[in-house]
Parts: sequence; C-alpha cells; structure tokens
Amino acid sequence: MATVAEHSHHRLRTVDIAYIGLFSTLMMIGANITSIVPFMSVGGVPITLQTFFAILAGLVLGSRKGALACTVYMCIGLAGAPVFARFGGGFGQILSPTFGFIVTFILAAFIVGLIVERSGTKKSYIVAAVIATAINYLLGTNWMYFAYKLWASAPDAFNYKMAWLWMMPPLPKDIILAVFAGIFAHRLQRILKIIPIK
Repeated sequence: MATVAEHSHHRLRTVDIAYIGLFSTLMMIGANITSIVPFMSVGGVPITLQTFFAILAGLVLGSRKGALACTVYMCIGLAGAPVFARFGGGFGQILSPTFGFIVTFILAAFIVGLIVERSGTKKSYIVAAVIATAINYLLGTNWMYFAYKLWASAPDAFNYKMAWLWMMPPLPKDIILAVFAGIFAHRLQRILKIIPIK
C-alpha cells in the first residue's frame, strides 16, 4: 500500500502546474519562431525551437513533469489551437508527416529527465540533451518518411535519403542548442532545485 509521502510525491503542486504551463507556452512560441524571425523551412520540415524547449522541459522539470508539459502542448494543438508549426492546429494534424516530431518531444523530455534525475553533473545534462536530440531526429524523420510513403502526398522523387537531407540544415542548430540547454538547465536546476537528484 502506498504511503502518504509516496502519494504526495506524485501529486502536482500549484508551482508544478505553473512550470508545466510555462513550458507548454514556450513550446507554442518555439513552434512559430519562424514567423517572427526570417528562418526558412527546408523541404517539408519547418525550422523551429520546439526541440530545444522540449529538451529544456525535461532537464528542468524532470521526466514526468517535462513529458507532461509536452503532452499538454500536443493536446492543446490537437484540440484546435493554432500552436503547431506554421500556426497549425486541429486533430487533423495527426496526419501531418511532421507530427511524429511532436510525439517524440514527449519521449525526449521524459528520457532527459530520467537521465538527470540519476545524475546531477553538468556532463550528464549535456549528454542527456544530445541523446534526446538524436532520438527526436531518428524517430521523427522515420515517422515523416513512412507518412509520406503511406498516406501523405510525397514530393516527386521523394526517398529515404531525401528525408534525411531535409533534416541536415537544422541539425547543427539543434546540436548547439542541445549543448546550451544542458549547460543552462544545469545552472538553473542548482537555483530552482526542482528535480531531486538521486
């Protein structure tokens, strides 16, 4: 039988809900940063800051709350709010070839949170962020490829190599931001102490 302490550990506090809401909002802003600054989309993939904020959510809030923040963001978008890239929204977005990246944001936040919950070193924060970026690219790109092949209208001469070529332009940006997220979150965590390090 679970103890009162165990129940309270899993219960969300008001401040937790506020942090989850904050990171969900940052995801919304990051999704459409290309509408504010003159970045360009490559092929069918818009260049955004969503990966950065998803990873930061896991690093700062931990596995459970970080993944929850990304889940809230996804649910808000599926409910119809124009919070996805290019101000997309609605349940129909689940058929978008790039929807897989949104799903992997949840997994990425959860995994980085798990890693840093077990080790509070700066190196672990950076390594966790880079691993999460790799997961996001691997699963998201494969989802996109199969979506184009199975139900979306694939561009002419589209193939697996082209799918990965589309992902190359934003890759350096995401690697640099992953390292920055690790360093920044490590410093922020020492101040906020949101995650109890084992």
